[in-house]
Amino acid sequence: MNKSYSLSFNIKSMDFSSAGEASSTIKRILLQLGIPPPIVKKASICSYESEMNIVIHSHGGVIKLNVDNHQIVIEAIDTGPGIPDIDKAMKAGYSTAPIMIKEMGFGSGMGLPNIRDNADKLEITSHSAGTHLKIVIIIGG
Repeated sequence: MNKSYSLSFNIKSMDFSSAGEASSTIKRILLQLGIPPPIVKKASICSYESEMNIVIHSHGGVIKLNVDNHQIVIEAIDTGPGIPDIDKAMKAGYSTAPIMIKEMGFGSGMGLPNIRDNADKLEITSHSAGTHLKIVIIIGG
């Protein structure tokens, strides 16, 4: 790949009928761009977990994908209510998901840990107006 690629997806809160569509599209695009499958897998996990966090925990948001010859950048930006304790949220198994979400099979508290474990770089900022994740995955090297 000798150029950059950008795309943005609007994600609706509690829209489980569309949940996962953005991350599936990201996976397909990365494969079409010739990104190696192990890198695509890491990006797919990060984008899916980010997308589901927006669906489950926020008032809605956006997933942005930017790809160039060196890296994949996935940004997940939502409109609140924010993560009250990022350190706790980064611990495997910690979840603030309501029981209704857990009964649907989501909210196991593995979203942010899975993102952290698959990203080469992860930045999280959060406050009551929303959360911003910047996930970087290095291509090659």
